[in-house]
Amino acid sequence: METARTVTLVAATIAAGLISGLFYAFTVAVMPGLARSTDRTTVETMQNINKAILNGWFILAYLGAPLLITTTLILHATDPDTRDTIPPLAAALVTCLAAMVVTARINIPLNNALEQAGPPEHHTDPAIHTTRTAYETPWNKANTWRTILTTLTLALLAYTLTLH
Repeated sequence: METARTVTLVAATIAAGLISGLFYAFTVAVMPGLARSTDRTTVETMQNINKAILNGWFILAYLGAPLLITTTLILHATDPDTRDTIPPLAAALVTCLAAMVVTARINIPLNNALEQAGPPEHHTDPAIHTTRTAYETPWNKANTWRTILTTLTLALLAYTLTLH
């Protein structure tokens, strides 16, 4: 049982770190870089990223993190000697799920709307600017929240590792 607790906690920490790092990279590099680009470039690039990110590696970490945190929480809750890990694990699960809610309620609908706008070359300059503006600001704000929440998740899991 000790091995299972250790393995799931380490795996949850790695998965959370990967997702936190991805959101952080968008916050500090990808979106600021695109902010310096033309409207057409930004829209086309984000449309391409939104298609490319839907792959097994992303899904494994994105869905794996909350599943592994839940499994780790259950494994620790069943052992009286590891009950001190329950509060940070529960908090990690809450912050992880909160980031997923932000993604589902804000980022994904914005990504879908951007895709439905069609190829940037089919739009006039004012129309593509409107598409970009409607997407970029709310997406960035939501991504900042996802970055904060997933970083908290990672910090809580790292703290749990020290208790474990």
